[in-house]
Amino acid sequence: MKEVWLLAEGESWDEVKEMLKDAIEIGFDGAFVKKEFKERGEKLGRMKIIPIEEAIIKISSAEDQEKALQKDVVVLKFEDWKVIPLENIIAMKKSGKVITAVESIDDAKLALTTLEKGADGIAVSGDRETLRKFYEVVKEEREKLELVKARVKEIRPLGVGERVCIDTVTLMTPGEGMLVGNQASFMFLVASESEESEYVASRPFRVNAGSVNAYLKVGDKTRYLAELKAGDEVEVVKFDGSVRKSYVGRVKIERRPLILVTAEFDGVEGSVILQNAETIKLVAPDGKHVSVAELKPGDEILVWLGKKARHFGVEVDEFIVER
Repeated sequence: MKEVWLLAEGESWDEVKEMLKDAIEIGFDGAFVKKEFKERGEKLGRMKIIPIEEAIIKISSAEDQEKALQKDVVVLKFEDWKVIPLENIIAMKKSGKVITAVESIDDAKLALTTLEKGADGIAVSGDRETLRKFYEVVKEEREKLELVKARVKEIRPLGVGERVCIDTVTLMTPGEGMLVGNQASFMFLVASESEESEYVASRPFRVNAGSVNAYLKVGDKTRYLAELKAGDEVEVVKFDGSVRKSYVGRVKIERRPLILVTAEFDGVEGSVILQNAETIKLVAPDGKHVSVAELKPGDEILVWLGKKARHFGVEVDEFIVER
């Protein structure tokens, strides 16, 4: 997910302190301040703070581009705004973060989308309202996943096993959920419990995600449902492919009857094991929720297809088969 950082270049601690307080309250991901202010800044709240002197590079030559590639976290400050140097650095940098210093909303949008991938984030300064506008631009500039329509092949009740409920710190809406599956390369959009039911009230903060063995997609990695805990980052995915970040507030693992759902897209098959209950739902292409109690072969549901195998949750180029 894209990040927004404060660039506090002020010479006065009082000036820097006010910007830091605003950034922390708004929800910024981090801040760059002069080295002399780092320790005091860390006492204001829990936010990653990096000395400007260690991170910022002014880009005015090819040599500056080379220096930028050597840093773990680099703040690019262009003498005059140019897209080509940013494209070069994004394309060549294989690890670490590229944060671009910007002064306008238009420049922020450009930095976040350059070469489609875009910079990892932006660094900005200004008063509280200015910081809030930049924050909204970054956090609304959501990643888009390509979800496809798979056809259900089989629905089969299994015995009793452990399933995982993920309660998040944010509220979800109908059409949103999380990507879960028995294979890292084939994940089902499991719906949030954001719809009312005649049996239970809606719990829009919850996804009854599946059996303990299943994978959950989180960014470029996967997590096992069984290993999740409070504070872990998760992704909320909407039926149109948009993604937003949230965090686990609570995980509930309970023994329940389970059901196997198998689906196919373009000759590729995948499966997920869910709790066998009418309140557990998948998401159809139009965003509507479909209960596993009503699901039947031939129904279309949304899935995400990965491209590579995974080792400890990270994509790797190797031969592997998951069934």
